[in-house]
Amino acid sequence: MRWFGFGFNAFGQIRVHDKSIKGESSDEVKVSSPSELTLASQVDTCCQIRASWSRAAALHLDGDSCVCLAGFTESCGVPLKESQGCKDAIISESYLTLAFSDRLESWDLHKKEKTPSWSMEIKTHSESSGPPSVHLPLVPEGYIATKPPLYRPLSPHLRAKSLALSAEHAVLLSASGTVYTWGLGSHGQLGHGDLTSEEEPRAVEALWGMPMSCVATGGWHSVCVSDGGDLYVWGWNESGQLGLPSRGLRKAAEQQQQSSQQAGAPCQDTSTSPAEEPQQGEEHEEVFISIQAFPALLDITPSCEVRTVSCGSRHTAAVTTTGDLYTWGWGDYGQLGQQNLMSSDEPQLVEFFREQKMRVVDAACGMWNTFAAVLQEEVACS
Repeated sequence: MRWFGFGFNAFGQIRVHDKSIKGESSDEVKVSSPSELTLASQVDTCCQIRASWSRAAALHLDGDSCVCLAGFTESCGVPLKESQGCKDAIISESYLTLAFSDRLESWDLHKKEKTPSWSMEIKTHSESSGPPSVHLPLVPEGYIATKPPLYRPLSPHLRAKSLALSAEHAVLLSASGTVYTWGLGSHGQLGHGDLTSEEEPRAVEALWGMPMSCVATGGWHSVCVSDGGDLYVWGWNESGQLGLPSRGLRKAAEQQQQSSQQAGAPCQDTSTSPAEEPQQGEEHEEVFISIQAFPALLDITPSCEVRTVSCGSRHTAAVTTTGDLYTWGWGDYGQLGQQNLMSSDEPQLVEFFREQKMRVVDAACGMWNTFAAVLQEEVACS
């Protein structure tokens, strides 16, 4: 499996060449075309990527499992000795949390300490042949937050299966497929139909009875995928991150078009075809959505289902069951992978992987960048 990255690269978290491993940072801040990662030259297989704003962490699970960091770090591309033998890892701007078979450790990335800032033993249950499985940020009886206190308890009745965290809100998926949210709700990101915040997990009633298989959070938006491969979105849409019509993006496109026309550049307006133009006597008013406080069904493509989804601060990436990657939202750093710096309020296929005959199997978004795991498609011999 190979990983590619695109978007914000001011700290070299996407392209880690030999020169950056030696301490020189990359001078390419915006990477708009997917670029293959070389996070760890000493390890052959990278299984998972975790990302924050200034860093990317490669979790290697083959052989001697370990974590390698890229970006704003002094150990760029070098396996961290503290991570040897870890089973899972997550990274924020301040902490790297590692899960081992018998313990959990959180390391402060801003301090050069020889001991973790927080740790917890994982006890083996007597009725189990081994320790409970850990799916970070979930840990036994709680979860790891992005800021202190790092450990937060969770009620056992939730039966948490996975958890997605933003800086200010959380989305939990239970074993039964029910979605719970809590935290800041000022942009409708909790999906309860209002803009109020919630201190405790509350079930998203609009999704009741529809089992979900995957959840993700952005800065102020949330998404989930149903067992049937349908995608639901809610929260803030100012940058088109929900894939719904955004007034801000449409205004920016109109201003750019007017500037091009004033500069004398040929420009064709394709926003409305002749057949779609309002007829005389008809009123045509486009509907824009800034905040979607209830979950809304988003059709990416009618021909296939969504397999998994990930969110950046103001953009979203979805992988389909056919192995395609679609992106939408804020694209000023090239995080949509469309080989330009344009934003979009409509899901767009990342053509690069299809052109290279690659099948996308996973995606992980940093705040302003995107990482995609691919497999080379087998070509039948004639």
